[in-house]
Amino acid sequence: MYTYLRRLHGLLSSFRVLLEITWLKLEPVVVQQPPGGGGSPQEDEGAEWSEESQVPVKVLHAHSADVTAARFCCSDRSILSCSLDGSAILWDVDSGRPLRLFAGVHSRTVTECALIPNNNRMVTVSWDRKMVAWDLETGRVLWETELDGLLTSCSCSSDGRLLVCAAEPQDTVYVCGASGGQTLHRISNHHSSTITRVRFDPPDQRVASVSADRTIKLWDLQAKRTTMSICSNHSNVISSCCFNGNGHFLCTASWDKTLKLWDLQGGQFRSNGGAALQRSHEGSVSCCVLSADADLLVSGSYDRTVALWDPSSLRRTLVLRGHSDWVTDVSLSADRKLVVSSSKDGSVRLWDVQNVEQIPEVMQIKSGEGTGVQILKCEECGRPFPVSRLLTSDLLTRCVFCRLKAPPTFRLQPPPSPCPSPLIGGERSDV
Repeated sequence: MYTYLRRLHGLLSSFRVLLEITWLKLEPVVVQQPPGGGGSPQEDEGAEWSEESQVPVKVLHAHSADVTAARFCCSDRSILSCSLDGSAILWDVDSGRPLRLFAGVHSRTVTECALIPNNNRMVTVSWDRKMVAWDLETGRVLWETELDGLLTSCSCSSDGRLLVCAAEPQDTVYVCGASGGQTLHRISNHHSSTITRVRFDPPDQRVASVSADRTIKLWDLQAKRTTMSICSNHSNVISSCCFNGNGHFLCTASWDKTLKLWDLQGGQFRSNGGAALQRSHEGSVSCCVLSADADLLVSGSYDRTVALWDPSSLRRTLVLRGHSDWVTDVSLSADRKLVVSSSKDGSVRLWDVQNVEQIPEVMQIKSGEGTGVQILKCEECGRPFPVSRLLTSDLLTRCVFCRLKAPPTFRLQPPPSPCPSPLIGGERSDV
């Protein structure tokens, strides 16, 4: 009798899942719909904005297990998410409704998904060793390829020509063609432990990877070798990384509960390391995303929160609460008005952050910056010091105490000439 009841329960569960999948597949696809089109907001039957947190939020439910990743796509009109349940879902931002289910190919957790720009395609990678490309409009599989190892992360170049993914336990990075998944480069033993995230830099010249071995590596696509290897000084696994729009800055997130900013162009990190953001999370940091202009950073954590940061002052400005389990991924819309987060609680949350400046908590933090003062990190002693926002880090890189200790570099002017040139003069120090 017990065995019979268990079998009946299993059949009912399978039938329920089948009904959910069938309903999702019948949903229309509107990825090509122009802004402002479609039905009125009153007709939407999806998620509604809620004031349960400090900002309006929509809670999106359709996955049957942990959601592993979520990101904006299709000019920020849609969201892509993937899950432990082996599926990916395309959502409509305006209504909060699922538009398309991508399922039936992966047999294990889909660890990450990435949009292939310019052609309405996306790619998913999984612990089943498969990388699969999908058509967003039809849900059809375009190609699939099986690689060596469990695939932990993926990213697409900004021109849509190349894909990169990481494999475990070989600690290998694959660079593949986006048109058919053919392997172009296989970088074996790239790290000494699990590679947690891979990303193309915005110029598509290098592939950045971070790992449980606590290092950051940049592999040059032209030179076909690692051109930069950074010991991060994180005290635990580096869980994620992200670039800003021009690749000037890289941010790393770690299980040591901190985030660090790396000025790859300035190069000060070579002697001082990355700049650590203040007032870190209470739990391991799992994900991060930088705005294109590097003026806003968003992070997610195992403490179940999403945090907003001001990178110029290295300060946290707002904490968003609502998830009931680990936050696994975050993404930021191009206009910086919306944040999407995914969680182990099985939900995707869409946060409206366009009016965060009016929140008292944010106003109080920003009040210290209204005087035109920013906080920089001294390249010599590593201590933070205030400086006018009219000056840049190129002019001032050391605190006043380190500058006072340094020998003067001012040189006397040469004797005056009959026709003084504006180019003649002393060479000013950084005082």
